[in-house]
Amino acid sequence: MTTSFPEIKTGLRLGLAAAAMTGCLALVVLAGGPVRADDNPVLAKVNGSEIRQSDLALAEEELAPSLAQMDPATKKDNVLSFLIDMKLVAKAAEDKKIENSEDFKKRLAFTRNRLLMDNLLASEGKAATTDEAMKKVYDEAAKQITGEQEVHARHILVETEDEAKTVEDELKKGADFGELAKKKSKDPGASDGGDLGFFTKDQMVPEFSAVAFSLEPGKISDPVKTQFGWHVIKVEEKRNRKAPEFDQVKSQIETYVTRKAQADYVAKLRETAKVERMDQPADAAAKPDAGAKPAADSQMAPAKK
Repeated sequence: MTTSFPEIKTGLRLGLAAAAMTGCLALVVLAGGPVRADDNPVLAKVNGSEIRQSDLALAEEELAPSLAQMDPATKKDNVLSFLIDMKLVAKAAEDKKIENSEDFKKRLAFTRNRLLMDNLLASEGKAATTDEAMKKVYDEAAKQITGEQEVHARHILVETEDEAKTVEDELKKGADFGELAKKKSKDPGASDGGDLGFFTKDQMVPEFSAVAFSLEPGKISDPVKTQFGWHVIKVEEKRNRKAPEFDQVKSQIETYVTRKAQADYVAKLRETAKVERMDQPADAAAKPDAGAKPAADSQMAPAKK
């Protein structure tokens, strides 16, 4: 069983928080403490200007998507070549006084603000992910799902009602459900004997759920029609849904708590700030964003056992 926590729907604030999670990893690493010279060797020099291991690490974070398929040696060579070229081109840009252009100044100011934002939001998110906070989120989510009924069922899916009736007759004569599913079911799960694992009522189409939840364990249904075709269903087991163990979902909880803390922090700053939107009427700009408070509820979705 796995757990899924909802995204925090806070308009732009979600974008800021989510961006911080990926955009400031290098800054978080650097903030951990000074890098000793012996841990940060010089890898290359370009007209006397050094490129160190820490520069390589930052560049790898920035270029990660384009490096995903490379082996470590190729990755290092490509990133170092990029840094050498960047040094050369940057010096040429300085010689041409590119930094004095208005466009450059605007982009530099934007990048500076983005890095400041990313660094602070990363700190706020890290501070919020205490064991106590994560356990609280887990306990609240677990309470919401405990007691909900789940059914473990198998099914055989065929094209027509006549085929479904033939399957039903074979089962009544003693055919093994799993083996028959492998032979006749057109469902992708046929290779598993039609096993659907455990599911809640709202995880299946209504026609299917209505029959599956009405059957007693060990019983086989009459043919059931859904948008996918005709089903013959066998219920294996029923139980009350249980929350997964905390360690199974800890990483998801950590992400949820981090993003919620970041979104709440930005919301708090907005409360005390004077924000004027010139692209909107004054009364509209004064209203708080819809969904400014992140949803505290969580949902856990079971996976196939």
